[in-house]
Amino acid sequence: MSLDKNTQDVSAAFSKQAPVFDQLYSENMLSEYLRAIFRKEIRSHLSPGSSILELNCGTGMDALYFAELGHHLTAIDIAPGMIEQLNAKISKFHLEEKISTLLCSFHAIDHITDQKFDHIISNFGGLNCTNNLKDVLTKLDPLLTPNGKVTLMIMPKISPWELIMVFKGNFKTAFRRFKKGTPAQIEGHKFLCYYYNAGYVKRILKNNFNVLSLRGVSVFVPPEFYSNFVERYPRVFSVLKKVESVVGAYFPFNRCCDHYLITLQKKSNSKII
Repeated sequence: MSLDKNTQDVSAAFSKQAPVFDQLYSENMLSEYLRAIFRKEIRSHLSPGSSILELNCGTGMDALYFAELGHHLTAIDIAPGMIEQLNAKISKFHLEEKISTLLCSFHAIDHITDQKFDHIISNFGGLNCTNNLKDVLTKLDPLLTPNGKVTLMIMPKISPWELIMVFKGNFKTAFRRFKKGTPAQIEGHKFLCYYYNAGYVKRILKNNFNVLSLRGVSVFVPPEFYSNFVERYPRVFSVLKKVESVVGAYFPFNRCCDHYLITLQKKSNSKII
């Protein structure tokens, strides 16, 4: 599999982060807030014993969660370090019959030809690491069972929490999502991120999918980089969380947010794009 330079950089960055990934995310209460919303959305659409394809699975925090609920997962990631961590967990918890792994780019999922999935999922903006999201989206349909579903958490171009950084004089952060490629860095490895609005995803998939739900996440609740916010302001966090749960599914809050969560269902008469 030939990887472009940015994909190689992403792979190296997350491989190096893999040993500390679980600690970083489990200790960040705002990350856990995102993960809880993601899992709740997926649970609402699963039937018992569903087959799930997880893109950019990381160390398998979500894969293990759904496996423990009785579902079967194929978990893929481009970072060898992440897959290594997940394989160790599978062995430790004896989940070989529930989870299989692939060291694989989400651009290569069309190489998976031996099975179909009831649900395809992607969490925490992993799909923002590609400059060609269309290529990934158009490969989803053939991998799904009839009426199969897709749930994706993606970062859009407009994040109110970043825009307000203008008032602190931080123009670089405020407008970084409007660039054609935004520099990011993890564990000393630099790569580019790309931002996609929900309208783009809907437009690419409209012929073969119906949108079941679309909601903004971290609209009122601060995004992950506001570290220790929950610990410092627990009552404020509780209020903001309640507000977001009520209005997050409505325009403009499901478009202007740190992440959006979209679930689509394959049309019964879908044709391969």
